[in-house]
Amino acid sequence: MKGVLEALAELSKYIPAVTKPARRPPLPTRLLWTSIVVFLYLLMGEIPLYGVMGKAAGGQQPAALTQMLLGMNIGSLMTLGIGPIVTAGIVLEVLVGGGLIDMDLTKPRDRKIFMGAQRMLALIFAALEAAAYAAGCQFWTTALGGGGCPVGAAVKALVVVQLVAATLLLMWFDELVRNGWGIGSALSLFIVANVMKGMAWRLAGPVQVTREGDYYGWLPQLLLRHDPAILRHRLPDLVGLIATIVLIMVLLYMQLMKVYIPVTSPRYGSIKTRIPLNFIYVTNIPILFVGILVADLNVFHILVAGTAGRGSPIAKVFETIYNVVRPPYGLLDAVSDPLRTLAFAVSWLLLGLLFGFIWVEIAGLSARQQAENLVRSGMELPGIRRNTKMLEKILSRYIYPLTVISSLVVSGIAVLADIFGAYSYGSGLVLMVGIIYNFYETLAYERTLEMYPMLQRIIGA
Repeated sequence: MKGVLEALAELSKYIPAVTKPARRPPLPTRLLWTSIVVFLYLLMGEIPLYGVMGKAAGGQQPAALTQMLLGMNIGSLMTLGIGPIVTAGIVLEVLVGGGLIDMDLTKPRDRKIFMGAQRMLALIFAALEAAAYAAGCQFWTTALGGGGCPVGAAVKALVVVQLVAATLLLMWFDELVRNGWGIGSALSLFIVANVMKGMAWRLAGPVQVTREGDYYGWLPQLLLRHDPAILRHRLPDLVGLIATIVLIMVLLYMQLMKVYIPVTSPRYGSIKTRIPLNFIYVTNIPILFVGILVADLNVFHILVAGTAGRGSPIAKVFETIYNVVRPPYGLLDAVSDPLRTLAFAVSWLLLGLLFGFIWVEIAGLSARQQAENLVRSGMELPGIRRNTKMLEKILSRYIYPLTVISSLVVSGIAVLADIFGAYSYGSGLVLMVGIIYNFYETLAYERTLEMYPMLQRIIGA
Protein backbone atom coordinates (compact mmCIF):
# COMPACT_ATOMS: atom_id res chain seq x y z
CA MET A 1 0.00 0.00 0.00
CA LYS A 2 2.84 2.36 0.79
CA GLY A 3 4.20 1.64 -2.70
CA VAL A 4 1.00 3.08 -4.19
CA LEU A 5 1.50 6.30 -2.22
CA GLU A 6 5.11 6.48 -3.36
CA ALA A 7 3.97 6.11 -6.98
CA LEU A 8 1.36 8.86 -6.53
CA ALA A 9 3.96 11.09 -4.87
CA GLU A 10 6.33 10.49 -7.79
CA LEU A 11 3.60 11.49 -10.27
CA SER A 12 2.83 14.63 -8.27
CA LYS A 13 6.35 15.90 -9.00
CA TYR A 14 5.15 16.68 -12.54
CA ILE A 15 2.44 18.99 -11.17
CA PRO A 16 3.69 22.55 -10.58
CA ALA A 17 3.73 23.60 -6.92
CA VAL A 18 4.06 26.88 -5.04
CA THR A 19 7.51 27.23 -3.47
CA LYS A 20 8.33 28.91 -0.18
CA PRO A 21 9.56 32.53 -0.28
CA ALA A 22 13.32 33.06 0.08
CA ARG A 23 12.61 35.55 2.88
CA ARG A 24 9.56 35.77 5.10
CA PRO A 25 7.31 38.54 3.66
CA PRO A 26 6.14 41.29 6.04
CA LEU A 27 2.95 40.56 7.93
CA PRO A 28 0.82 43.13 6.00
CA THR A 29 1.93 41.51 2.72
CA ARG A 30 0.99 38.07 3.99
CA LEU A 31 -2.40 39.34 5.14
CA LEU A 32 -2.91 40.90 1.70
CA TRP A 33 -2.11 37.61 -0.08
CA THR A 34 -4.43 35.74 2.27
CA SER A 35 -7.26 38.20 1.54
CA ILE A 36 -6.66 37.96 -2.22
CA VAL A 37 -6.82 34.16 -2.09
CA VAL A 38 -10.14 34.17 -0.18
CA PHE A 39 -11.56 36.79 -2.58
CA LEU A 40 -10.55 34.74 -5.63
CA TYR A 41 -12.09 31.65 -4.08
CA LEU A 42 -15.41 33.44 -3.58
CA LEU A 43 -15.19 34.87 -7.11
CA MET A 44 -14.69 31.38 -8.59
CA GLY A 45 -18.00 30.38 -7.03
CA GLU A 46 -19.75 32.99 -9.20
CA ILE A 47 -18.03 32.13 -12.52
CA PRO A 48 -20.21 29.70 -14.54
CA LEU A 49 -18.74 26.70 -16.28
CA TYR A 50 -18.40 27.08 -20.04
CA GLY A 51 -20.91 24.82 -21.78
CA VAL A 52 -23.27 24.51 -18.80
CA MET A 53 -26.93 25.55 -18.79
CA GLY A 54 -27.52 27.45 -15.55
CA LYS A 55 -27.18 25.93 -12.10
CA ALA A 56 -27.34 22.16 -12.58
CA ALA A 57 -30.50 22.46 -14.61
CA GLY A 58 -30.80 18.72 -15.12
CA GLY A 59 -29.56 17.43 -11.80
CA GLN A 60 -30.25 17.19 -8.10
CA GLN A 61 -28.88 19.93 -5.86
CA PRO A 62 -26.65 18.91 -2.91
CA ALA A 63 -27.95 19.56 0.60
CA ALA A 64 -27.21 22.92 2.22
CA LEU A 65 -24.76 21.30 4.67
CA THR A 66 -22.84 19.77 1.76
CA GLN A 67 -22.66 23.05 -0.14
CA MET A 68 -21.51 24.91 2.98
CA LEU A 69 -18.78 22.51 4.17
CA LEU A 70 -17.41 21.73 0.71
CA GLY A 71 -17.94 25.22 -0.70
CA MET A 72 -19.93 23.82 -3.62
CA ASN A 73 -21.81 26.02 -6.06
CA ILE A 74 -23.25 23.76 -8.74
CA GLY A 75 -22.80 25.02 -12.29
CA SER A 76 -19.84 27.24 -11.40
CA LEU A 77 -16.10 26.61 -11.16
CA MET A 78 -16.80 25.67 -7.54
CA THR A 79 -19.09 22.79 -8.47
CA LEU A 80 -16.76 20.40 -6.64
CA GLY A 81 -15.62 22.98 -4.08
CA ILE A 82 -12.85 21.83 -1.78
CA GLY A 83 -14.40 18.35 -1.65
CA PRO A 84 -11.74 16.42 -3.62
CA ILE A 85 -8.89 18.03 -1.65
CA VAL A 86 -10.25 17.46 1.85
CA THR A 87 -11.58 14.00 0.96
CA ALA A 88 -8.15 12.94 -0.30
CA GLY A 89 -6.58 14.18 2.92
CA ILE A 90 -9.14 12.43 5.14
CA VAL A 91 -8.85 9.12 3.26
CA LEU A 92 -5.06 9.07 3.59
CA GLU A 93 -5.11 10.21 7.23
CA VAL A 94 -7.61 7.49 8.17
CA LEU A 95 -5.53 4.84 6.35
CA VAL A 96 -2.34 5.98 8.08
CA GLY A 97 -3.98 6.49 11.48
CA GLY A 98 -5.68 3.09 11.26
CA GLY A 99 -2.36 1.38 10.58
CA LEU A 100 -3.38 0.22 7.10
CA ILE A 101 -0.44 2.16 5.67
CA ASP A 102 2.85 1.95 7.54
CA MET A 103 4.02 5.55 7.63
CA ASP A 104 5.46 7.82 10.31
CA LEU A 105 4.35 11.35 9.49
CA THR A 106 6.91 12.78 11.92
CA LYS A 107 9.64 11.66 9.50
CA PRO A 108 10.35 14.21 6.72
CA ARG A 109 10.52 11.58 3.96
CA ASP A 110 7.20 9.94 4.87
CA ARG A 111 5.59 13.36 5.29
CA LYS A 112 6.80 14.36 1.82
CA ILE A 113 5.39 11.16 0.30
CA PHE A 114 2.09 11.74 2.11
CA MET A 115 1.74 15.32 0.86
CA GLY A 116 2.65 14.38 -2.72
CA ALA A 117 0.20 11.47 -2.75
CA GLN A 118 -2.52 13.72 -1.33
CA ARG A 119 -2.05 16.23 -4.18
CA MET A 120 -2.31 13.53 -6.81
CA LEU A 121 -5.23 11.77 -5.15
CA ALA A 122 -7.16 15.07 -4.93
CA LEU A 123 -6.86 15.54 -8.69
CA ILE A 124 -7.91 11.92 -9.30
CA PHE A 125 -10.98 12.40 -7.08
CA ALA A 126 -11.77 15.67 -8.89
CA ALA A 127 -11.56 13.97 -12.30
CA LEU A 128 -13.75 11.04 -11.22
CA GLU A 129 -16.34 13.26 -9.56
CA ALA A 130 -16.44 15.69 -12.49
CA ALA A 131 -16.76 12.78 -14.94
CA ALA A 132 -19.67 11.36 -12.91
CA TYR A 133 -21.44 14.74 -12.92
CA ALA A 134 -20.97 15.05 -16.68
CA ALA A 135 -21.91 11.42 -17.44
CA GLY A 136 -25.08 11.78 -15.38
CA CYS A 137 -26.04 14.94 -17.32
CA GLN A 138 -26.24 16.86 -14.03
CA PHE A 139 -25.68 20.22 -15.75
CA TRP A 140 -28.13 19.93 -18.62
CA THR A 141 -31.90 19.54 -18.95
CA THR A 142 -33.02 16.38 -20.72
CA ALA A 143 -36.18 16.13 -22.78
CA LEU A 144 -39.48 15.74 -20.90
CA GLY A 145 -40.12 12.12 -20.02
CA GLY A 146 -36.46 11.20 -20.32
CA GLY A 147 -34.20 11.00 -23.32
CA GLY A 148 -30.53 11.43 -23.97
CA CYS A 149 -28.27 14.20 -22.78
CA PRO A 150 -28.50 17.25 -25.09
CA VAL A 151 -24.71 17.72 -25.28
CA GLY A 152 -21.97 15.57 -26.74
CA ALA A 153 -18.83 14.02 -25.33
CA ALA A 154 -16.69 17.03 -26.28
CA VAL A 155 -18.71 19.44 -24.10
CA LYS A 156 -18.71 16.95 -21.21
CA ALA A 157 -14.94 16.54 -21.50
CA LEU A 158 -14.53 20.33 -21.48
CA VAL A 159 -16.54 20.56 -18.25
CA VAL A 160 -14.37 17.86 -16.65
CA VAL A 161 -11.20 19.74 -17.63
CA GLN A 162 -12.56 22.98 -16.14
CA LEU A 163 -13.43 21.32 -12.83
CA VAL A 164 -10.07 19.55 -12.51
CA ALA A 165 -8.32 22.84 -13.32
CA ALA A 166 -10.40 24.60 -10.63
CA THR A 167 -9.36 21.96 -8.08
CA LEU A 168 -5.71 22.42 -9.05
CA LEU A 169 -6.10 26.18 -8.61
CA LEU A 170 -7.51 25.68 -5.11
CA MET A 171 -4.55 23.45 -4.28
CA TRP A 172 -2.20 26.22 -5.38
CA PHE A 173 -4.13 28.73 -3.27
CA ASP A 174 -3.68 26.50 -0.22
CA GLU A 175 0.02 25.97 -0.94
CA LEU A 176 0.48 29.72 -1.40
CA VAL A 177 -0.94 30.44 2.05
CA ARG A 178 0.65 27.46 3.85
CA ASN A 179 4.12 27.95 2.39
CA GLY A 180 4.62 31.36 3.96
CA TRP A 181 3.11 33.78 1.46
CA GLY A 182 -0.04 33.99 3.57
CA ILE A 183 -1.20 33.13 7.09
CA GLY A 184 -2.87 29.95 8.28
CA SER A 185 -4.56 27.49 5.93
CA ALA A 186 -6.47 28.57 2.84
CA LEU A 187 -8.81 25.56 3.02
CA SER A 188 -9.72 26.44 6.62
CA LEU A 189 -10.40 30.05 5.63
CA PHE A 190 -12.55 28.84 2.73
CA ILE A 191 -14.67 26.87 5.21
CA VAL A 192 -15.02 29.98 7.41
CA ALA A 193 -16.07 32.04 4.37
CA ASN A 194 -18.72 29.44 3.48
CA VAL A 195 -20.05 29.25 7.04
CA MET A 196 -20.24 33.04 7.40
CA LYS A 197 -22.00 33.33 4.04
CA GLY A 198 -24.57 30.79 5.18
CA MET A 199 -24.98 32.53 8.52
CA ALA A 200 -25.50 35.92 6.88
CA TRP A 201 -28.05 34.44 4.47
CA ARG A 202 -30.01 32.80 7.27
CA LEU A 203 -30.00 36.02 9.23
CA ALA A 204 -30.76 38.49 6.43
CA GLY A 205 -31.84 36.53 3.33
CA PRO A 206 -34.46 38.82 1.68
CA VAL A 207 -36.09 36.14 -0.50
CA GLN A 208 -39.79 35.36 0.00
CA VAL A 209 -40.21 31.58 0.24
CA THR A 210 -43.92 31.00 0.95
CA ARG A 211 -47.21 31.98 -0.66
CA GLU A 212 -47.98 34.07 2.42
CA GLY A 213 -44.88 36.17 1.73
CA ASP A 214 -42.67 34.87 4.53
CA TYR A 215 -39.00 35.74 4.14
CA TYR A 216 -36.17 33.24 4.38
CA GLY A 217 -34.00 35.43 6.62
CA TRP A 218 -35.02 36.01 10.22
CA LEU A 219 -34.35 39.78 10.16
CA PRO A 220 -36.52 40.52 7.08
CA GLN A 221 -39.26 38.39 8.62
CA LEU A 222 -39.06 40.43 11.83
CA LEU A 223 -38.72 43.89 10.25
CA LEU A 224 -40.97 43.55 7.19
CA ARG A 225 -43.56 41.01 8.37
CA HIS A 226 -43.44 42.04 12.06
CA ASP A 227 -43.15 38.37 12.95
CA PRO A 228 -40.61 37.35 15.64
CA ALA A 229 -40.50 33.89 14.02
CA ILE A 230 -39.76 32.12 17.29
CA LEU A 231 -40.07 28.69 15.68
CA ARG A 232 -40.39 27.94 11.96
CA HIS A 233 -40.35 24.68 10.03
CA ARG A 234 -37.13 24.34 7.99
CA LEU A 235 -36.58 28.10 8.04
CA PRO A 236 -34.30 30.28 10.23
CA ASP A 237 -35.97 31.30 13.47
CA LEU A 238 -35.31 33.06 16.78
CA VAL A 239 -34.53 29.81 18.62
CA GLY A 240 -31.80 29.05 16.07
CA LEU A 241 -30.34 32.55 16.42
CA ILE A 242 -30.21 32.31 20.23
CA ALA A 243 -28.66 28.83 19.97
CA THR A 244 -26.02 30.21 17.61
CA ILE A 245 -25.01 33.04 19.97
CA VAL A 246 -24.98 30.84 23.10
CA LEU A 247 -22.98 28.03 21.49
CA ILE A 248 -20.42 30.44 20.04
CA MET A 249 -19.80 31.78 23.56
CA VAL A 250 -19.56 28.23 24.96
CA LEU A 251 -17.08 27.22 22.25
CA LEU A 252 -14.94 30.31 22.83
CA TYR A 253 -14.88 29.63 26.58
CA MET A 254 -13.84 26.02 26.03
CA GLN A 255 -11.04 27.11 23.70
CA LEU A 256 -9.49 28.82 26.74
CA MET A 257 -9.83 25.82 29.08
CA LYS A 258 -6.62 23.91 29.86
CA VAL A 259 -5.58 20.75 31.68
CA TYR A 260 -2.14 21.11 33.30
CA ILE A 261 0.45 18.35 33.76
CA PRO A 262 3.22 19.08 36.34
CA VAL A 263 6.79 18.52 35.04
CA THR A 264 10.34 19.22 36.22
CA SER A 265 13.61 19.95 34.41
CA PRO A 266 16.79 18.40 35.93
CA ARG A 267 18.89 20.50 33.55
CA TYR A 268 17.87 23.66 35.37
CA GLY A 269 18.03 22.61 39.01
CA SER A 270 14.81 20.56 38.95
CA ILE A 271 12.77 23.67 38.23
CA LYS A 272 9.05 22.89 38.35
CA THR A 273 6.54 24.00 35.75
CA ARG A 274 3.32 22.81 34.11
CA ILE A 275 2.56 21.75 30.56
CA PRO A 276 -0.89 22.92 29.41
CA LEU A 277 -3.07 20.61 27.34
CA ASN A 278 -6.10 22.11 25.63
CA PHE A 279 -9.39 20.84 27.05
CA ILE A 280 -10.53 20.56 23.42
CA TYR A 281 -7.56 18.26 22.90
CA VAL A 282 -8.68 16.99 19.50
CA THR A 283 -9.51 20.57 18.34
CA ASN A 284 -12.31 20.65 15.73
CA ILE A 285 -10.85 17.92 13.50
CA PRO A 286 -13.32 15.11 14.42
CA ILE A 287 -16.27 17.32 13.48
CA LEU A 288 -14.52 18.31 10.25
CA PHE A 289 -14.07 14.62 9.39
CA VAL A 290 -17.67 13.75 10.28
CA GLY A 291 -19.06 16.73 8.38
CA ILE A 292 -17.01 15.94 5.28
CA LEU A 293 -18.06 12.27 5.48
CA VAL A 294 -21.75 13.23 5.62
CA ALA A 295 -21.29 15.74 2.79
CA ASP A 296 -19.49 13.13 0.67
CA LEU A 297 -22.34 10.65 1.25
CA ASN A 298 -24.73 13.26 -0.13
CA VAL A 299 -22.48 13.88 -3.15
CA PHE A 300 -22.05 10.14 -3.83
CA HIS A 301 -25.82 9.66 -3.68
CA ILE A 302 -26.35 12.42 -6.23
CA LEU A 303 -23.66 11.03 -8.55
CA VAL A 304 -24.91 7.44 -8.32
CA ALA A 305 -28.53 8.53 -8.79
CA GLY A 306 -27.49 10.53 -11.87
CA THR A 307 -25.58 7.67 -13.49
CA ALA A 308 -27.35 4.49 -12.31
CA GLY A 309 -30.80 6.01 -11.71
CA ARG A 310 -32.51 7.15 -8.51
CA GLY A 311 -34.28 3.81 -8.16
CA SER A 312 -31.11 1.72 -8.37
CA PRO A 313 -30.21 -0.38 -5.30
CA ILE A 314 -26.87 1.37 -4.72
CA ALA A 315 -28.53 4.80 -4.93
CA LYS A 316 -31.09 3.64 -2.36
CA VAL A 317 -28.29 2.47 -0.05
CA PHE A 318 -26.54 5.86 -0.17
CA GLU A 319 -29.86 7.66 0.30
CA THR A 320 -30.75 5.54 3.35
CA ILE A 321 -27.36 6.03 5.01
CA TYR A 322 -27.41 9.76 4.33
CA ASN A 323 -30.93 10.14 5.74
CA VAL A 324 -29.73 8.51 8.98
CA VAL A 325 -26.71 10.79 9.49
CA ARG A 326 -27.97 14.06 8.02
CA PRO A 327 -28.72 16.84 10.54
CA PRO A 328 -32.34 17.82 11.24
CA TYR A 329 -33.65 21.12 9.90
CA GLY A 330 -34.18 22.79 13.25
CA LEU A 331 -36.13 22.03 16.42
CA LEU A 332 -39.53 21.37 14.81
CA ASP A 333 -38.01 18.91 12.35
CA ALA A 334 -36.05 17.19 15.14
CA VAL A 335 -39.13 16.80 17.35
CA SER A 336 -41.33 15.58 14.49
CA ASP A 337 -39.09 12.53 13.92
CA PRO A 338 -37.42 11.68 17.26
CA LEU A 339 -36.09 8.27 16.18
CA ARG A 340 -34.26 9.74 13.20
CA THR A 341 -32.94 12.55 15.41
CA LEU A 342 -31.68 9.96 17.92
CA ALA A 343 -29.97 8.01 15.12
CA PHE A 344 -28.34 11.21 13.88
CA ALA A 345 -27.10 12.14 17.36
CA VAL A 346 -25.69 8.68 18.16
CA SER A 347 -23.98 8.35 14.77
CA TRP A 348 -22.31 11.76 15.04
CA LEU A 349 -21.13 11.10 18.61
CA LEU A 350 -19.66 7.71 17.70
CA LEU A 351 -18.04 8.96 14.50
CA GLY A 352 -16.65 11.98 16.34
CA LEU A 353 -15.14 9.68 18.96
CA LEU A 354 -13.63 7.41 16.29
CA PHE A 355 -12.11 10.29 14.32
CA GLY A 356 -10.86 11.87 17.55
CA PHE A 357 -8.73 8.81 18.35
CA ILE A 358 -7.52 8.57 14.75
CA TRP A 359 -6.48 12.22 14.80
CA VAL A 360 -4.61 11.85 18.11
CA GLU A 361 -2.57 9.01 16.62
CA ILE A 362 -1.67 10.65 13.31
CA ALA A 363 -1.12 14.20 14.63
CA GLY A 364 1.57 13.28 17.15
CA LEU A 365 -0.76 13.79 20.13
CA SER A 366 -0.77 10.23 21.51
CA ALA A 367 0.65 9.37 24.94
CA ARG A 368 3.62 7.59 23.36
CA GLN A 369 4.56 10.53 21.16
CA GLN A 370 4.07 13.05 23.96
CA ALA A 371 6.30 10.92 26.24
CA GLU A 372 9.00 10.88 23.57
CA ASN A 373 8.71 14.66 23.25
CA LEU A 374 9.16 15.07 27.01
CA VAL A 375 12.26 12.86 27.07
CA ARG A 376 13.81 14.71 24.11
CA SER A 377 13.18 18.08 25.76
CA GLY A 378 14.83 16.98 29.01
CA MET A 379 11.61 17.29 31.01
CA GLU A 380 10.20 14.65 33.35
CA LEU A 381 7.25 14.06 35.65
CA PRO A 382 7.96 14.56 39.38
CA GLY A 383 8.91 11.25 41.03
CA ILE A 384 9.01 9.35 37.71
CA ARG A 385 12.23 8.11 36.11
CA ARG A 386 13.01 9.36 32.60
CA ASN A 387 11.72 6.23 30.95
CA THR A 388 9.54 6.56 27.85
CA LYS A 389 7.35 3.56 28.72
CA MET A 390 6.69 4.80 32.25
CA LEU A 391 5.98 8.33 31.04
CA GLU A 392 3.62 6.95 28.39
CA LYS A 393 1.71 5.01 31.03
CA ILE A 394 1.31 8.10 33.24
CA LEU A 395 0.40 10.41 30.34
CA SER A 396 -2.22 7.91 29.15
CA ARG A 397 -4.20 8.74 32.29
CA TYR A 398 -4.51 12.33 31.05
CA ILE A 399 -4.51 12.10 27.27
CA TYR A 400 -6.95 9.30 26.46
CA PRO A 401 -9.72 10.41 28.84
CA LEU A 402 -9.18 13.93 27.49
CA THR A 403 -9.49 12.58 23.95
CA VAL A 404 -12.79 10.86 24.78
CA ILE A 405 -14.23 13.86 26.64
CA SER A 406 -13.18 16.48 24.08
CA SER A 407 -14.39 14.36 21.13
CA LEU A 408 -17.79 13.82 22.75
CA VAL A 409 -18.08 17.45 23.88
CA VAL A 410 -17.30 18.87 20.44
CA SER A 411 -19.59 16.34 18.72
CA GLY A 412 -22.30 16.96 21.31
CA ILE A 413 -22.20 20.72 20.74
CA ALA A 414 -22.53 20.17 16.98
CA VAL A 415 -25.49 17.83 17.56
CA LEU A 416 -27.24 20.28 19.91
CA ALA A 417 -26.64 23.13 17.47
CA ASP A 418 -28.30 21.17 14.66
CA ILE A 419 -31.24 20.10 16.82
CA PHE A 420 -31.93 23.72 17.84
CA GLY A 421 -31.42 24.99 14.28
CA ALA A 422 -28.25 27.03 14.83
CA TYR A 423 -27.34 29.10 11.79
CA SER A 424 -24.91 27.39 9.39
CA TYR A 425 -25.31 24.01 11.11
CA GLY A 426 -23.53 22.69 14.18
CA SER A 427 -20.49 21.39 12.33
CA GLY A 428 -20.08 24.73 10.56
CA LEU A 429 -20.36 26.60 13.85
CA VAL A 430 -17.75 24.42 15.59
CA LEU A 431 -15.36 24.70 12.64
CA MET A 432 -15.80 28.46 12.29
CA VAL A 433 -15.08 29.22 15.96
CA GLY A 434 -12.07 26.88 16.07
CA ILE A 435 -10.55 28.16 12.83
CA ILE A 436 -11.01 31.84 13.72
CA TYR A 437 -9.51 31.28 17.18
CA ASN A 438 -6.50 29.45 15.71
CA PHE A 439 -6.09 32.18 13.09
CA TYR A 440 -6.10 34.80 15.86
CA GLU A 441 -3.40 32.87 17.76
CA THR A 442 -1.30 32.52 14.60
CA LEU A 443 -1.69 36.21 13.85
CA ALA A 444 -0.63 37.15 17.40
CA TYR A 445 2.40 34.85 17.13
CA GLU A 446 3.45 36.34 13.78
CA ARG A 447 2.96 39.86 15.12
CA THR A 448 5.19 39.05 18.11
CA LEU A 449 7.95 37.76 15.80
CA GLU A 450 7.81 40.98 13.76
CA MET A 451 8.01 43.14 16.87
CA TYR A 452 10.95 41.19 18.33
CA PRO A 453 13.31 40.04 15.52
CA MET A 454 15.74 38.58 18.08
CA LEU A 455 13.03 36.13 19.19
CA GLN A 456 12.63 35.06 15.57
CA ARG A 457 16.33 34.17 15.37
CA ILE A 458 16.24 32.31 18.70
CA ILE A 459 13.38 29.99 17.74
CA GLY A 460 14.57 29.66 14.14
CA ALA A 461 11.33 30.89 12.58
